[in-house]
Amino acid sequence: MRPVIGLFTGRFPRPPAIPRRGPLRADAFTSRLHDPRVASLLGVWLGIAFGVCFLTGLVSHFMQHPPSWYLWPSRPVSLYRVTQGLHVTTGLVCVPLLLVKLWTVYPRLWEWPPVRSAVHALERLSIVPLIAGAVFQLATGIADTAQWYRFRFFFTATHYWVAWITIGALSVHVVAKLAVVRANVGRGRNARQHLTDRVSAPEPPGDGLSRRGLGIAVTSAAGVIAATTAGQWVPGLAGLDLLGTRRPDIGPQGLPVNRTAVAARVTAVARDPGYRLEVAGPRPFALTLDGLRAFPHHESKLPITCVEGWAADATWRGPRLRDLLDAAGVPADATVQVESLEAGGAYRTSEVRPPHARDPLTLLATVLNGAELDVDHGYPARLIAPNRPGVLQTKWVHRVVML
Repeated sequence: MRPVIGLFTGRFPRPPAIPRRGPLRADAFTSRLHDPRVASLLGVWLGIAFGVCFLTGLVSHFMQHPPSWYLWPSRPVSLYRVTQGLHVTTGLVCVPLLLVKLWTVYPRLWEWPPVRSAVHALERLSIVPLIAGAVFQLATGIADTAQWYRFRFFFTATHYWVAWITIGALSVHVVAKLAVVRANVGRGRNARQHLTDRVSAPEPPGDGLSRRGLGIAVTSAAGVIAATTAGQWVPGLAGLDLLGTRRPDIGPQGLPVNRTAVAARVTAVARDPGYRLEVAGPRPFALTLDGLRAFPHHESKLPITCVEGWAADATWRGPRLRDLLDAAGVPADATVQVESLEAGGAYRTSEVRPPHARDPLTLLATVLNGAELDVDHGYPARLIAPNRPGVLQTKWVHRVVML
């Protein structure tokens, strides 16, 4: 057993020094910012940002594809607005952090010898899925916020599984580098003083930007990105939304639209005078347009939050979903499915579980901001419920079914 362990823990023979030319030279990288202290601090910030992005991403994924054990509440009404806003904002903030982190540590790619032991080889190999996964997640995530789909895979599922691979590789990397991070950042009650001492310690020899200067530059870049994109979802900051992909106040009836009636190919059928809303249950019934308008209406002031990170407040009017379900004799603990006039698509239907189906704020809205619902917003009726992603706020509703 000891020889086997020694095979992994023992050092490999040192290779000859002859090939050490170009980036392999010991003095090839002279910047004082290629420093374990800088790398450790950037790693901590990046780890926190990735962690928040990962956890809030799980919230969104499980809402769109809920496992049986996952029960998301309907209140507070703006909780998803916060979690998804943080998801997109922290993802964007990760971009400068990751770029600077990679620049700080890339000389390690050229260290000599390239592999010192089997353990060292495994550690270096674990970096491949970490970097590849991080770059993939950020690149495709940014493309998704801009609705720029030039890839042939289903974004939601791929993004979810690559996130697990990336966070797994990150966990392995953290364990491997924990001693280095502790030595350079500090721990326990003395962590703050230890960190202050490290940052204020004499700079390593070299010219160019100092550690403090780099910290200010990276923090400023991350702060500018956060400030100029958070206006998509933070009320009152729309004026700062310079880099966001959406303005929450631009669109028909003052609300953005991701998928139009033309794109969904429902314009004609949605405007058909013979429209019927079917509610299936022990006492099924159907409502004509006039019957839908005559059904008791209620008002809800709810935000609509898109998975791309934008959110907008609006005032909706329409029948309460629970009143329609009660009229059809649907039990209070039943899950229902809302179906669109759209012929196909991943989000043609949405599942509404009891916390949302029975919430008094959940409507089949026919009126938006005081006017009849625009066809691009789901005329003649759309689902609007508190604390749900926009892709689950089904438009052009024609049927509600008890599951």
